[in-house]
Amino acid sequence: MIETLTLMLAMQLLGEVLVRLLELPVPGPVIGMAVLFFALLIRNKPIPAAMGQTVDGLLRHLSMLFIPAGVGVIMYLGVIADQWVAISLSLVFSTLLTIAVTGWLMKKLGSEPEGQSNGPDQGHDHG
Repeated sequence: MIETLTLMLAMQLLGEVLVRLLELPVPGPVIGMAVLFFALLIRNKPIPAAMGQTVDGLLRHLSMLFIPAGVGVIMYLGVIADQWVAISLSLVFSTLLTIAVTGWLMKKLGSEPEGQSNGPDQGHDHG
């Protein structure tokens, strides 16, 4: 567990360093998570059991990680009240865009090449 948490924090640190060096407009932890993801892909082996257990433990307590964000929202209620129209439009637009991109991607990834359908009448000789 400690090794996995250390690895995850090291990836977050690497992400922070990359963001600062390259002046990227993305949070460091997001870059770190992407680096870890691609490192696991390149490794081309199953995720180690210890990592799976650690991640499962974090996911079980995920709701606790939202408490600081909730406190932050409460602290900025004045700003939110002043900017509620822009925030609402941003939320609606980004949600619709996410749904559209997800649908397009699912359609693209789920489509079969022409002539390769495995439907009930395809590829069977009923004669």
